[in-house]
Amino acid sequence: MQTLGKSTRILLGIASLSLIGTFFVPLWQILLWAPQYPEGLSMKIWSNRLTGDIDIINGLNHYIGMKHISVEMFPEFNYIGILIGILIAIGVLAALTGKPRILFFFTLLSCVYGVAALWDFWRWGYDYGHNLDPNAAIKVPDMSYQPPLVGYKNLLNFTSYSGPDTGAWMIIGVCLLATGIWWWWFFSNRKMAAKQTAKASAAALLLSALFLESCTSGPEPIRYGKDECAHCKMTLTDKRFGAEIITDKGKVFKFDDLNCLADYLKSGQIQDASVAQMVSVDFKNIPAFVDVKKAFFLQNEAIKSPMRGDIATFSSQADRDAVQKELGGGKALTWEEALRAF
Repeated sequence: MQTLGKSTRILLGIASLSLIGTFFVPLWQILLWAPQYPEGLSMKIWSNRLTGDIDIINGLNHYIGMKHISVEMFPEFNYIGILIGILIAIGVLAALTGKPRILFFFTLLSCVYGVAALWDFWRWGYDYGHNLDPNAAIKVPDMSYQPPLVGYKNLLNFTSYSGPDTGAWMIIGVCLLATGIWWWWFFSNRKMAAKQTAKASAAALLLSALFLESCTSGPEPIRYGKDECAHCKMTLTDKRFGAEIITDKGKVFKFDDLNCLADYLKSGQIQDASVAQMVSVDFKNIPAFVDVKKAFFLQNEAIKSPMRGDIATFSSQADRDAVQKELGGGKALTWEEALRAF
């Protein structure tokens, strides 16, 4: 197999080493503008820290019940530097050896990094914008505050922007350069590269399929008034309730309450081994979900769930106890006890 040319390898090596600069510049940025902040507020996400107007943003978000932004919210800081280091090492190895196969893996890995980073940021933004403090000073019914993945979005009187910062643009530029080099080599050596490309493409498809499968395995927002219960086939309407089964293949089954979810499990229409996760709407933090195996449950006739199982789900024992006191009683249940109650 013909290797990369000397000048190409030098260019690739310099480009790969330039990624060291991403440790010294921010990777992502979130900007906010409002009439009271015409010059804007910013939050910069680096490979291991946050900078910008974090305290002001936290102060504003506190009023609408959003979580306090801190470094501890981002466990990714523990390994982002390692992942970038691996990418640099593979790029340098491709330059030193001149092997197109390693260069192809470099471009493939950079694409996987990009998709994974966007999905991870969307997942964080969804949780940050939907799981609000029910005791917040300002409440807007059915309002969520999920920041945009990329681009602009209006949230109340604020305009927000989210997008790549210097470090991300550096990574994008190097990856595009590496991709261009590989394609140039491929078309220059098409006949000799045919067999190698077929094997590499198959590996890429398999890796992408596995990655996409893992990315899609999670709860989906319930579209009340549109989605249908997988068991009783009725339309989901009560936002205080709703439950989902997520399979190991990423398929999501939605239910109008825990009663239908339990009956569906008992019907044998789905095998226990294929269930990756089961979630239910948090009665005190609508529309957030909570894993049923970590949840707390309360049964009381006054709860009046759609299929009259009359069991509500809570993410904390304190929330459950508060509602139990408010309703004047009820039976506290574990997940196993709730299943037997139906």
